[in-house]
Amino acid sequence: MSPVAVSADRRFRRARVKPSRRRGRWRQVVVAAAKTLIPLAVVLVVGFRVAGMIAVSPHLLIDTISVEGNQRMSRAEIVSTLKGLAGANILTANLDEWRVHLEQTPWIREAKFRRSFPSTIHVMVTEREPMGVARVKDRLYLIDEHGAVIDNYGPEYVAFDLPIIDGLTSVANGTRAVDEPRAELAARVIRALRGKPALGRRLSQIDVSDAHNAAVIVTGDPAVIYVGDDRFLPRLESYFGLASALRERVPDIDYVDLRFDDRIYVRPSAAARGRKAVAHIASGTQTAAVPTASRVQP
Repeated sequence: MSPVAVSADRRFRRARVKPSRRRGRWRQVVVAAAKTLIPLAVVLVVGFRVAGMIAVSPHLLIDTISVEGNQRMSRAEIVSTLKGLAGANILTANLDEWRVHLEQTPWIREAKFRRSFPSTIHVMVTEREPMGVARVKDRLYLIDEHGAVIDNYGPEYVAFDLPIIDGLTSVANGTRAVDEPRAELAARVIRALRGKPALGRRLSQIDVSDAHNAAVIVTGDPAVIYVGDDRFLPRLESYFGLASALRERVPDIDYVDLRFDDRIYVRPSAAARGRKAVAHIASGTQTAAVPTASRVQP
């Protein structure tokens, strides 16, 4: 057998083989990319066309807005606030933005939106609960349980029969604002008295200038009644149980302090103290001073 001659220089064979392999890899990459990108492009084109058709479809335009939970605001007022939502596409309408917009109105505390295909939006609202009439200088405001202003108080709200609340605001950095602890104190007094509607209806005024000591005035009784910051209902009930006896001893009362549960402090009015001082002087007594308050055991 004759020997086969093999070239010692292998560079020529490497040059012949390697370019062939590179062309094969690129061809595989291009084919694989084409298999992926062409269907994707078709899907995107079809998707854009379908989205465009949906955006202009008359069947998906909002034509009904239903409203639930409203009592103070009418459905017409709420729909008017949402002007621009009707006629929008139900899929693309930004309901979060509309919710925020509706909650900026004075009466709405919380709103929830729900889509109902093909063309209805359901709106569920929770309205603010009027707590009282805040008096700030010479202005009156209808406020909710957090002290937030609902509206200027006018004749249209007389039917609410709410107490007047003084002392809600404080001044910080030259700006007057509602003080939250004071508003919370007033709200707790009002909620406590709701347990006894007959007593709650007598509540005429609340002063929360002292955030730890609410002062109330009830209808038919000119005395200021200090009830502290808790146990409002039992303290007022004890006062009404003793009111007749207190009036016999002190006919003209300036204030009654109920914060000490085992005793009641009663301060006569300035006129009563003046009359008593004159009587003491006229009777020849050596002491004309009058106690500022007398203690009464319940």
